[in-house]
Amino acid sequence: MSTGARLAYFARTAIGSMVRSPFVHVIAVASLALSLVGFGLARIAGTQLDVLLSSLGGDVEFTVYLAPDSPPDQVAELEKALTTRTGGSAARVSPADALGRLAASLGDQGRALVDLEENPLPWSIELKVPPAARDPEALELLANRTRALNFVTGVDYGQAALQRLSVIARALRLAGLVAFALVFLTAIIVVSATLQLAIFARREEIEIQKLVGGTDRFVRMPFLIEGAMQGLFAGVIALGLVFGAIRWVESEGGELVGFLMLDGRFVVNWARLAGEQVGLGIVLGLSGSFIAVRRFLRV
Repeated sequence: MSTGARLAYFARTAIGSMVRSPFVHVIAVASLALSLVGFGLARIAGTQLDVLLSSLGGDVEFTVYLAPDSPPDQVAELEKALTTRTGGSAARVSPADALGRLAASLGDQGRALVDLEENPLPWSIELKVPPAARDPEALELLANRTRALNFVTGVDYGQAALQRLSVIARALRLAGLVAFALVFLTAIIVVSATLQLAIFARREEIEIQKLVGGTDRFVRMPFLIEGAMQGLFAGVIALGLVFGAIRWVESEGGELVGFLMLDGRFVVNWARLAGEQVGLGIVLGLSGSFIAVRRFLRV
């Protein structure tokens, strides 16, 4: 029998087994699909938070407040060091400019600031932090080192907001890993149980194949293909459910998770997600079927 004929036989056998026991295979595919949906949603949420953090990175201002008697040469060195360290752009802000900004931000209430006899605001350095340097831990380390300088009176960069978003992103990535573990365990249990039933139903056919000289690989291959097909169907179904869920949230559920969206939409690489969902489904289906035939098919 040629290779093509063997593959065709294996595929027909696997499809025939699924057609003869549709209910069992539907349960297996549904279980895998639901697990993959959880994994896909956690993956999207984690990626979306990363995108959100990156978008905020361009708007983060790392502000260094200077003492009145700051040495000009040391201030220039600090400004150069900040731009070199982060790759951002730095500019000095005079007390007059800072007071003008504050008055403008307060509107009518800011007019009283114009009548002040002495400007209470210090000189400062404003650093525009680019997305690549937005990591909260790196910014905190830079802030601590900058505060240690004797001519620096304070540093502000929106630390609390960045740290909260970073914690949420880490939590969602952890949830994605937990979902992956659940997907794997579900695949092992559900696919193995399904194929155990298929092996039991075809035990007489398997015995005949062995009697006429069928090899172990020849007997096992249809079950492996069956598991891969279950994973393929589950991946496609899960991708469709995730797509529908994301589109529904974008149109109807903005109040629930609106903080994750940019311009009212999620940033999703659907081609990559499709590859991950379908590929993971096939791999898990194959893994479950391989364990099943190793455990239950004694040939």
